[in-house]
Amino acid sequence: MGKAASQAKQRWNSKHYTQVKISIDPEVASAFKAACALSGVSMAGKLAQFMSEYSNVAKKSGRSPDYATKRQRRSAVKSILQQLKLIKAAEEQCRDKYPLSFHGSENYEHADECASSLEEAIELLGSIY
Repeated sequence: MGKAASQAKQRWNSKHYTQVKISIDPEVASAFKAACALSGVSMAGKLAQFMSEYSNVAKKSGRSPDYATKRQRRSAVKSILQQLKLIKAAEEQCRDKYPLSFHGSENYEHADECASSLEEAIELLGSIY
């Protein structure tokens, strides 16, 4: 790409996008990057989705999500549990689609480990009730 084209792209991007920079634990970043790669989504796209969902919750309630009451917290946990169950099912489905010759491969092991970790999280959160 030529210099003029690069500058034009930079101008367009600066008009249509805002850059958001975060600093997080390297292990969290690495796990998020791996999960996005495994799911076939971009990290920026997934973060934009999270931000949009959070913003929609704030718009509907007129403020940021509030977990001051036990009912609000339990409702949030229930919602998270539902999402985790859907994600776990998707991971298991992805893992189960691998042919036998790929069992033991790095991608298969990642999917299997992810499904197992999600199951543990589901059990732990489920024990709150």
